[in-house]
Formats: sequence, structure tokens, C-alpha cells
Amino acid sequence: MKNQSSGTVTPVMTPKVTNSIVRHPCYSFEARHKFARMHLPVAPVCNIGCNYCNRNYDCANESRPGVTSEVLTPETSLEKFIRVKREIPNVSVVGIAGPGDALANWEAVKKSIRLIGAESPDTIFCLSTNGLMLPHYGQDIIDLGIDHVTVTVNCLDPAIGERIYHHVHYQGEYYTGRKAAEVLIHNQLEGIGRLAGEGVLVKVNMVMITGINDRHIPAIAKKVKSLGATMTNIMPLLPVSGSAFHNFPRTSMQAVNAMRDLCQADICQMRHCQQCRADAIGLLMEDRSHKFRGIKPYVAVQAAFSAPVK
Repeated sequence: MKNQSSGTVTPVMTPKVTNSIVRHPCYSFEARHKFARMHLPVAPVCNIGCNYCNRNYDCANESRPGVTSEVLTPETSLEKFIRVKREIPNVSVVGIAGPGDALANWEAVKKSIRLIGAESPDTIFCLSTNGLMLPHYGQDIIDLGIDHVTVTVNCLDPAIGERIYHHVHYQGEYYTGRKAAEVLIHNQLEGIGRLAGEGVLVKVNMVMITGINDRHIPAIAKKVKSLGATMTNIMPLLPVSGSAFHNFPRTSMQAVNAMRDLCQADICQMRHCQQCRADAIGLLMEDRSHKFRGIKPYVAVQAAFSAPVK
């Protein structure tokens, strides 16, 4: 619903959405102690290159976005969900957050959601995306009944974006530099507005990178709030070996929390993010994914920059 005086989109809080919030550990601080989540690593392909990301390897002891010990098919996702649900009955949320981008692997993601939804109609589904394909799959997301979508938005200014993103694959074209950032930012903002306008709860993640986008984050918070986002999650940069930002300093939690305090005046802040693995299972504070990984403690998962995803 759009406020005509302010131009801000306010999501419609239906009983279904309200009920899902209180059972979603990322959207509700209280829920993190009661309800567990399960991330399905069914999305290996990514359509952009972030300078802070390296998905070329996995260590069973490492916990960060983009890391997984396996890539599942929709069918094996259902099998694993049934096994996990049997052992952890308080799993209320199934999320898809990688190891690549959910919308760059949309057919597998969609099938996984349909299979698990048929098995467990009360399960809440959410997905995380860089937002590049939101204008194309927004209606599909709405039609599937996905109530929670997280979009990572690191900038509004392409001049900043070209320092964060190496490339973008979009509609058969390979973009680099400022043009890559322009395409991505445009699609992110269009997609957020579309989803929020249809009642989807949109959370916006931001990676706070000292000296690049840190002073820009309040502007992002204001903008996504005006588009209808309900929450932002400001996260510290985790310097990853092999990434372009490997030698950048890790953003201090003191700086992150100060930024959250500043942005709180404009939009609700998530303050309990664990920057989870793409195969995380259990309570946010108690990842039990290692118990469901089979016999291999270390499995290389190659980054899948294949043919451009249209």
C-alpha cells in the first residue's frame, strides 16, 4: 500500500504474513530461540561477480555466505528436508540462499519449493537474491506464495558499485564496470518496489565495506524503506581468501552497530544475523548442518559462472 503523501510503500500485514513473521528467526528476534531454519543449497550458479565473494571452496568448519558442503537437486532437497524435519521438528523456515543466486537457478528453486510445500504446507519459504532477475521473476515469487525475500543492495551510486562488482551476466550480455552496476541497481530497486507493493516482506542486506560504501549506507536504508522494505541487515565485510577484497580490513562490529543505530531512525534493523552458510540447519545460534552432511568433511564446490542466465 502506497502512502500518497510520503510516497512510501507500506506492506499489507495480512494474518498469514503476521503469523509467518513470528515463526521466522531472521525477521523476529524472539523467534530465533524457538524456531529453526533450513537452508537448501540448490542454487550453484551466480550471475554477478562480487569482489568480496569466493565460492570456490568449502571447509566444514567455515561459516559464511556462499559456503556449502553439497549442492542438492529438488528431489534430494525434499529427502533431506524430511530427514531434518524428523530430527528437528521446530524447523519452520526453508530458505534458499545459495551457494550462488536463487533467481539464477530459478527452475530448481521453484521445483524444490513446490515439492517441500506439498509435503509440509505450513513451512515458510524465503529466498535471498542479488536482485538482478527480480523484474523477471517477481510475479513467480508472488504466485508461489513466498512471503519473505532478502535482496542484497550495497549501493545506489554506480560509481560505488563498479568498485564492488566485477561483472554482471544479464540477458545474454556480459557487463563490467559502471554499466554492470547500473543494470544491477536498476533491477534491484524495481524488484523491491514490485514485491513490497504485492505484500512480500522484503529485507535488504548490505555489506558494509570501509572506505567504499560505508558512508553511503544511510542513503540505501532511506531508499529501500521508501520502496517498501521492512528491515535492513547491515553486515560486516568478511575478507575472504581468494577474493578481490582479501586484503581489506574486516569491518568492526562497533562500526556496524553504530551504523545500525543511525539507520534505525528510518527502518527496522536486524541485529542478530549470523551470516549463515548456504546449507545451515537449526537455530540461528546453533548450526547443526554438520550432522546432516554425510561422510565427507570437506568437499570442493566450484563456482559456477556458466553461460549467462537470461
